[in-house]
Amino acid sequence: MEPLRDDDPLTIGGYTLVCRLGAGGMGQVYLGESPAGQQVAVKMIKPSVLDEDSRARFLLEVDSLKTVYGPFIASFVAADAQAERPWLAVEFVAGPDLLTFVTGRGPLPLAETASLGALLAEGLGIVHEAGLLHRDLKPQNILLAPHGPKVIDFGLAVLAERRSTLTATGVVVGSVLCMPPEQARGEHHLDPSADVYALGAVLLYAATGHYPYTGPSWQAVALKIEDPATPPDLSGLPPQLEPLISGMLALDPAARPTLAQVIAELVQVMAGQGLTAAQAKRRLTDLTPGVMLPEPPASPGAGGLPDGWTGYTPTVVDVAAREDDETPRAEEAPEERGSSRAEGEPAPSAADAPSEVSAPAGSEGSGPSRKGVQLSVPLRIAEALRGEYARDARF
Repeated sequence: MEPLRDDDPLTIGGYTLVCRLGAGGMGQVYLGESPAGQQVAVKMIKPSVLDEDSRARFLLEVDSLKTVYGPFIASFVAADAQAERPWLAVEFVAGPDLLTFVTGRGPLPLAETASLGALLAEGLGIVHEAGLLHRDLKPQNILLAPHGPKVIDFGLAVLAERRSTLTATGVVVGSVLCMPPEQARGEHHLDPSADVYALGAVLLYAATGHYPYTGPSWQAVALKIEDPATPPDLSGLPPQLEPLISGMLALDPAARPTLAQVIAELVQVMAGQGLTAAQAKRRLTDLTPGVMLPEPPASPGAGGLPDGWTGYTPTVVDVAAREDDETPRAEEAPEERGSSRAEGEPAPSAADAPSEVSAPAGSEGSGPSRKGVQLSVPLRIAEALRGEYARDARF
């Protein structure tokens, strides 16, 4: 997150821009606000990404994205592929990404990891039912919201793959640290088992703080992923999760469990801890830090931020789609500088973690009336009721 720059637009598609949230090979991400006050994450796509043919494909993809919805998916809001600078707006999620959370606070406990996996599996199931795949599931694309995790950026992963299919063969699209071997080989005809593999890698990271394979470059990691003689590193993984995650990381896609089987086994893990799925979910959301939501700058276009706002740091980065001629600038945001790490380098240590951006959940400033968002009494009541309903949902 950083203030707007002088060359940033003031509005995109009718949304007033508040600040930068992140960047990547596909474009720049902003926090935007509608005329009615609804906050969204707006990604302005680079013109170089979309030629006339791929613009048409983007329009078809947007139509598909409109059919994907659910409590654990950052929902599609709007898009314009015909604009001079094409853009895509999705639901703004006020929470840290899993990479930032684990880097700063350490791995999740067993029950919370199992709950996270079951919730994400349900979210991915909704994506698959719509005929889509995520293709780039990773800790950076999982936001920990107060009412449960949210999956983001599956639409842009599809867009990136469409683009690569048009321009080259054997192109690897996605973050190799969580990538299944068939995708690491550059295959484009993937099935839901590819997302199952990636979810297994994400859960391994959530429970241990490391990935199945690491190396000095993405090419080195990809070679390990494809090598049958090199098993994934499951060190530190709780024994209750080892059989399931080992199966999810199987080299043979047909040997991986289905999402329904993943959910069932993770529910059994929660039960083994003496918890129902709803109780484990509450423990997971209780770990989520409260995030102070920003308001638009007092002077639109000035690039300033409200006094006292310490920031919101989602990771909205398209790592593998970064143009070859792009190199990070010294002044780039942490999300931009971290892109090379996501392509094969080990995750940063806790000492390198970003500073805490908000008070823990339950502390002063974490409720609906926290500084930065002045809600009316009826709206505060509605928010409280909605929060309790979401927290008590079984998944």
